[in-house]
Parts: sequence; C-alpha cells; structure tokens
Amino acid sequence: MHYCCSFQVLRDGRWGEQEASILVPGDIVSIKLGDIVPADARLLEGDPLKIDQSGLTGESLPVTKNPGDEVFSGSTCKQGEIEAVVIATGVHTFFGKAAHLVDSTNQVGHFQQVLTAIGNFCIVSIAVGIVIEIIVMFPIQRRKYRAGIENLLVLLIGGIPIAMPTVLSVTMAIGSHKLSQQGAITKRMTAIEELAGMDVLCSDKTGTLTLNKLSVDKNLVEVFAKGVDKEHVLLLAARASRVENQDAIDACMVGMLADPKEARAGIREVHFLPFNPTDKRTALTYIDAEGNWHRASKGAPEQIITLCNCKEDVKRKVHSVIEKYAERGLRSLAVARQEVPEKSKDSPGGPWQFIGLLPLFDPPRHDSAETIRKALVLGVNVKMITGDQLAIGKETGRRLGMGTNMYPSSALLGQSKDGSLESLPVDELIEKADGFAGVFPEHKYEIVKRLQEKKHIVGMTGDGVNDAPALKKADIGIAVDDATDAARSASDIVLTEPGLSVIISAVLTSRCIFQRMKNYTIYAVSITIRIVLGFMLIALIWKFDFAPFMVLIIAILNDGTIMTISKDRVKPSPLPDSWKLNEIFATGVVLGTYLALMTVVFFWVIHKTDFFTNKFGVRSIRDSEFEMMSALYLQVSIVSQALIFVTRSRSWSFVERPGFLLVTAFLLAQLVATLIAVYANWEFARIKGIGWGWAGVIWLFSIVFYFPLDIFKFFIRFVLSGRAWDNLLQ
Repeated sequence: MHYCCSFQVLRDGRWGEQEASILVPGDIVSIKLGDIVPADARLLEGDPLKIDQSGLTGESLPVTKNPGDEVFSGSTCKQGEIEAVVIATGVHTFFGKAAHLVDSTNQVGHFQQVLTAIGNFCIVSIAVGIVIEIIVMFPIQRRKYRAGIENLLVLLIGGIPIAMPTVLSVTMAIGSHKLSQQGAITKRMTAIEELAGMDVLCSDKTGTLTLNKLSVDKNLVEVFAKGVDKEHVLLLAARASRVENQDAIDACMVGMLADPKEARAGIREVHFLPFNPTDKRTALTYIDAEGNWHRASKGAPEQIITLCNCKEDVKRKVHSVIEKYAERGLRSLAVARQEVPEKSKDSPGGPWQFIGLLPLFDPPRHDSAETIRKALVLGVNVKMITGDQLAIGKETGRRLGMGTNMYPSSALLGQSKDGSLESLPVDELIEKADGFAGVFPEHKYEIVKRLQEKKHIVGMTGDGVNDAPALKKADIGIAVDDATDAARSASDIVLTEPGLSVIISAVLTSRCIFQRMKNYTIYAVSITIRIVLGFMLIALIWKFDFAPFMVLIIAILNDGTIMTISKDRVKPSPLPDSWKLNEIFATGVVLGTYLALMTVVFFWVIHKTDFFTNKFGVRSIRDSEFEMMSALYLQVSIVSQALIFVTRSRSWSFVERPGFLLVTAFLLAQLVATLIAVYANWEFARIKGIGWGWAGVIWLFSIVFYFPLDIFKFFIRFVLSGRAWDNLLQ
C-alpha cells in the first residue's frame, strides 16, 4: 500500500489539496501544527514556528524558525502556522542529499583484503611445493604415479588452511556476542577488526559526550536583588515552571531543586502563563502560606529587563554577565518577581523586580572526561563534531579536558580560519583540530573522507538522518543510543546504552578479539610452510611417502582444537592494532621453516641412526616403514599444535597463561594422537603402534625443540620493529 501526505497548496491563485509527491519548487504550501514538512521550503511572512528536527539532526529540542528561514523535508511542525515557498524536492532536499551520499559510499573492508592476501600466500606456497615435487618425483626420480599423487595430496590436505574462514568467523561471532552484552550490537562482524585499529573517533556532542539534558551551573548563578541567595533564585525559577507536561527548560528548573515538590510547597497555584513566542517568558501567580499574592517569572533576559524597567547600570551589568556566559557557550535565563496586592490573577500587580540570571548548559556525562582520557591512553584521538555553536563546543571541550582547538565548519572550506592557520592545508587542520562546530552532513562526510585519505582508521558516532552519510563512509559507523532508523541503517555498530564509555569498552574488547584472529593467522601461515616444506623434503630426500589419511587426522585434530582460540585469554594491544602482514608472513615463514627442519632432523635420526635406541633404550624402528610413519605422525601432531601457544603470546609462551578451553582441547587432541601412535595398527594408513617408550621419547624431543620457537619469535619482532616484545595492557 502506498501512502502519501496531502497538503494545502497555492496554485494559479487558488488553494487546493495536493499530494506531497507532486510538489515542485515555487509552490506555496501551508504548514500548521502537526504537519510533516513535505519538502525543503523557505518560510514567508507570519509568526515563528517551532520545528522538531530530531528525525534529521538527532537534536531533541525543537528549534524556532522565523520568516525567511529554511525548513527541511521530514521535520515536524510543533507550534504555529505559516505559509512557505518550496525550494527543493526529492534528491535535492537536505534529506535527499544525505541519502545520495549514503548510496555513493561503497568500500571493500580491510578484513576481506587481509583474508585474500593470507589465502593467496598459502596457496602460492603450496603451489611452489607441488611444482617442485612434480619436477623431482616424476622426470628425475621416476616415482610411481600413485605414490606421487599421494605426496601431492599430503601437501594439499595439510597445507591449505581450510579452517581459517571458520575460525575467524567463529571468533568474531563470539566476540560480537560479548560486545552485545556490553551494549554494542555489531551489524557487520568485520567492523570488530576495524574497531580494534581505530585511531580517530569523531564523536557527536549532544547525548554522547553530554547528557542531552539542560542543567544550571550553580557556581555561575548571578544574583541582582538584595537579601536573595542563589538557592532562592533557583526556587523562583522552578515556581515559574510547569510541574507537569514540562518542556526541557521547565524540567531543568524543577530538577535543580533538592526535591521537585518544593516548586509548589507552601503555596497555592492560581494561574500559570505558558511560554509563547511573543512574550518569551513564563509566569506563575500564587498565594503564599500567609495569604499574600505573588508572581514569579522566567524567560529571555531582554524580555525580563523590559518587564522590570531596569535602570541603565543594571542593564549594563546584566548584559556583561550575558556576554560572559555566551563566551563560554552558556545560554542565559532571567528570573523576576512581583507582589500582587489586588489579589487577582488578571491584575497588573506591583513593580517587577529583577532577581537574577541563570546559566543554562548541556552538561558533560559524568564519565565522559575519564573516558576521553582512557581513549587517549589507548591511542584513540577523540574529535568533537557538533552542530551547536562554536562557543558551546569549546566550553564542552574545556570541561572534558579534550582541548579547545576547535573551528567552525567554514574552516573546512578554507574560510574563517585564524590568521596563523591560513597557510595550513585543510587536511592538516582536520588532523590537528580537537573538533568542529556548526557542521552539516556534507561537513561530517568530508571530515571522515579527509582523515581516511591521511591513512587513519576513522570511527564516527551519530544519531540523526544527517549523520547517515558520514556513518556509512566511516570505517566504523556507530549509531548511538536512541538514534534514528536511518542512522542505525547506515551504521556498523548500534549502541544500546548512552555515552562514550560503551565505545571505549568495545574498543578494548575488539582488540582482544583481533588479537585472537592475528594469533591464528600467524599459526595458519606457519603450519602451511611447515607441512609443505617438511613433507616435501622427506618425500624427495628419502622417498618416504607419508599417508594422506594421517595428514587428514592431524588436520582434523588441529582444526578442532584451534576453534577454542575464539575463547582464549589474551591481552589487548595498548595502541590501535592492525594486521601487519609483513610480521605475519615473516613470523610464519621462520617458525614454519624451523618446525619443518626439526621434523626432517627427527626423521633422519629415526631412519638413519640408532641415537634414540642407544640413549633411551627403545627398540629400533629404522627398518619398519609403518612404525616410522607412526613416530613421524606423533611428532608432527604434537609440535604443530603446540605452536599455537607461541603465536598466541607476545612474551614467553610459558609465562602467558592460555585459556582453559585451549589447554583442555590441546591435551585431549594430543592424547588421541598419542593413543593412535601407540596402539593403532592400520594397514590402510600404513601405521603400526610404536609403544609408550617411543611416545615418551617423541614427547621429550618435541618439548626440547619447542623452546627455541619463542626466541625466533622475539628475533623477528626485533628485526621488524626494533623491540623484542611489546608492553601490553595488564
């Protein structure tokens, strides 16, 4: 079913009802209370409107639109009635441009690129091994066709990291569940990997860094009447407020009292004058406990000054305080009172007395300052991106300790910059700025785009339709609590709790998840090199054909165990993390080569010498192909799987305690492998049980040659980064 709103439209000098879908620029439309604005329009002559733009901007308070101002398609009229001329429809509207920017953004994730690179590396390694085997086995060694095919199968079965997509997907899925418990729902699982590498977070101010709830800074309240203290100024402001059906300012005034009931305690309400655009104030006529009549009023300072007929010196003082507030981004609210000797709600009453000025401010969340400090420690630079005035942005930044190096959105266009910054390129300005004020959708999109061009991994928070393009463009789009559907749709992560602390908690969790994935990829590359090189050398040097079935058993046990890495205990990186493919490939090649040579040495010892027989008293198996197969199987199985403890740790592998599941799975898998090597007599797999004596010798050999793996790991890291191991978060 198609539904379309209808509006009163002036065409050819006559008013008539038309569907919004056929409006064109130049049409005159009538906008009244409750209407959804059908197109971008400019207001004509009439009284100001109150417009709710929360669906577009996420700002909860209605904004006042005067004749000549623009109203945007999709916003709602909350108060007033006026005529307007349509200036844009469809994709040319504010909303339409945002939708177009969302559609124009499409990028391939880092995760897919990395997965492809690692997969290609493993496949090329296997292909090289297969080509060498084919050249040596058939033209040179003239091996039997069946034996040659089996050797090639060994490289394919053991070398291809079949479990990689599954392990990484399971790791991200479990991590995604953990994030959801912390209040961050991931719509795109690969965003976890990008969140771990995020080094710039562009945060919305209202509702994320602040409470999105007006408050009075009691320390800055100015009292103008004698015999009155700050608490009494607040009480009079609360009396001049509604206690039910409140707007944001009324709720703030009553909320500043120790007990909201104080607003009407000891008095009887006679008449309440609600706020209107003409008077720009509210007032309450009331009777006190002694039967005397009074009025309390609060409103715009200019209106209250006129109401009180203030003297010039008082006016100057009031304006001085208002300017002081404005410099800090604080809005001013004036409070006045009068006696009503006529004891009538309609009587003018006695002279009004100017009582005081209150500074209104959207206060920072209680945890925002500490969260920003933590973010900086974690290497995440937080930039405030707000649609509010520059002064308000700077004051919020000052209170949060995130700096006041902020600029208006015009600075992004190379305009209105400080003289000292005129020569600074816009890209550098965006990098160095603590935030931007007065921004629109295209500005947010441009900020993200420029930061990405400077090779930053950018996170962007947002809640309105206007944030959707930037959320889509960012590496990690984060829709905050109570975001519009459009913002949620364009985002990668949706928060279910307010504030920035959820994001920083999610960053730490995502770094843990990412660490598990990186540990596994190093392991997978190492195993590919170790299988391809080790079995290729044994097959070509001694013409020993390892059974493909036994490699399959190794792969099944290994992959089953390695799944538990998704729940492994890890330490997150203290700084934004990335794949560092050079480190992954270098570590994988060195560790894999060492393990392959270790296996070749082991096979040479059991095949060509009686070293173990002489030293440990075990019987010789050098003449039994099936028993050598069992011994080789157990040695490859143990060390291949033990390698995960090396790749998962940043320091000594025996110092960093692994997860219980990983240790349990390793012990169970190797118990099965040991039992197979000790007892199995499988002619089809060409293995024969070697007994517990040989099993003990192989375990000892594997443990002794395991320890150098850590040293190789440190050496590679030192060569690549200049330090042996990283200082990680405790």
